[in-house]
Amino acid sequence: MCQSTDVRQAVLAKNDGLATALRDDLTRRGVIVVNLLSSPGSGKTELLGRVLARAVQRGIPVAALTADLATENDARRLARSGAPAKQLLTDGLCHLEARQVRGHLDGWLPEDTELLFVENVGNLVCPASYDLGETLRIVLMAVTEGEDKPLKYPTAFGSAHLVVLTKTDLAAAAGFDEDAFHAHVHRVNPGVEIVRSCARTGDGVDTVLERVLAARAGAPVHRPPLMPQPQGHAHEPGGGHVVPGHPQPHATSAPAS
Repeated sequence: MCQSTDVRQAVLAKNDGLATALRDDLTRRGVIVVNLLSSPGSGKTELLGRVLARAVQRGIPVAALTADLATENDARRLARSGAPAKQLLTDGLCHLEARQVRGHLDGWLPEDTELLFVENVGNLVCPASYDLGETLRIVLMAVTEGEDKPLKYPTAFGSAHLVVLTKTDLAAAAGFDEDAFHAHVHRVNPGVEIVRSCARTGDGVDTVLERVLAARAGAPVHRPPLMPQPQGHAHEPGGGHVVPGHPQPHATSAPAS
């Protein structure tokens, strides 16, 4: 068990070093990276497509890198926004790593890009432990998933700068308890802002974009309060936890628009 833990820590340490270097490189180029995490079916591709389209309309140089195990469906969908979009196929890997992101950006990312959205693999477990060199981490969840998800996946929700609740038009039909959801989110990440969204109507699209633009402008953001820890793969038990001595969550909010 100790050997397995040591290997995981070594893998994460290597990834963290690559992520830091990537973030520094992109920051020097003036690029803000946004890492989007969610379960499959949360609606993040649809919402991202609308955010990209809004950015294009406003003349903001934006691009998107989207990850899946197979198919290029999401890249084709996102390209309809008018923004450059590229598919990253993980060949079965359940999460993205910094080395993959860098490898796909080299020679592709337009020089004038200011915002880069990385749509992670649909999974709230493994992706939560990997820094991709992002400036902002946004975690999305649909009302159809149940209000207890933040308690089940504390590393993902606890490391978010912003939480987006999607498909809010289905809340009543799904019997979703939004008050309980807010309480659960703030239990693992006190003070983090929660944005309601509905891609069908466009609700929340402008708010998400404004939060990202505020980060680009240098406004303070809600840093991940938890040290991302491996929560384990299906064949490897384990759990996310707070590292002793690491700062605990603190009450602060994302910048207002």
